[in-house]
Amino acid sequence: MALICSKTENSVFHLALNNPDRRNALSIEMLTEISNALDKADQNKDARVIVLSGNGPVFSSGHDLKEMTAARNSEDRGRAFFQKTMQLCSSVMQKIVNHRLPVIAAVHGTATAAGCQLVASCDLAVASNDAKFITPGVNLGLFCSTPMVALSRNVSNKHALEMLLTGEPASAQKAAEIGLVNKAVPFEDVEATVKWYTDRITAKSAMTVKTGKQAYYNQSQMPLDEAYDYCTNVMVENMLKHDAEEGIGAFLEKRKPEWRDE
Repeated sequence: MALICSKTENSVFHLALNNPDRRNALSIEMLTEISNALDKADQNKDARVIVLSGNGPVFSSGHDLKEMTAARNSEDRGRAFFQKTMQLCSSVMQKIVNHRLPVIAAVHGTATAAGCQLVASCDLAVASNDAKFITPGVNLGLFCSTPMVALSRNVSNKHALEMLLTGEPASAQKAAEIGLVNKAVPFEDVEATVKWYTDRITAKSAMTVKTGKQAYYNQSQMPLDEAYDYCTNVMVENMLKHDAEEGIGAFLEKRKPEWRDE
């Protein structure tokens, strides 16, 4: 099995890339299993947040280059397979962004090319100090164009282009400085740091978190005036929900809110 889906524990749905012998490469099998697992998490009523990690010394080496090279033996020199792979990968990345649950990457080791894209697509990310983030396609004659989509939506143009044009690795500390990850911490502190985030997210109204995540990504691609119009309507609808009334009432009454997630 290329992916481990552990049971939901304390409202946290755990996913672990589990093909360390292939450096957790994003093969067709791996991408398909990630996609199916995200659907499973969406259907899990107890789940409030997803944590994505990688087993072994590498978080993910990106696309399975051996798999893609083998496809060149076909009559179309691999075109159909390359198209299928890139479309499936893009679908998975968008599924993470559009998922109702926040997705947190817990990164040990190296995240390369589409593996870096996977981290950038998550809503939050915690990296161990030994982690490295690389978009090395330019070194191989294959520019990291699809990883660029996620990377450029997380960091500034100059930082993104530095990684893309040089193909040089960014340390965990550099990744934190430029906004690719939230925190870089010692290896032994990654789990506790991720738990700090999950504890706080799972304590919130699931309806409110879902509303906020969806609105964030929607407004981020709009012109300023459209973004304000859109978010004004989102806030009005949110104010009319039970949990907003309950949360504001609890704050004013100095008590703990009782969420109904609606």
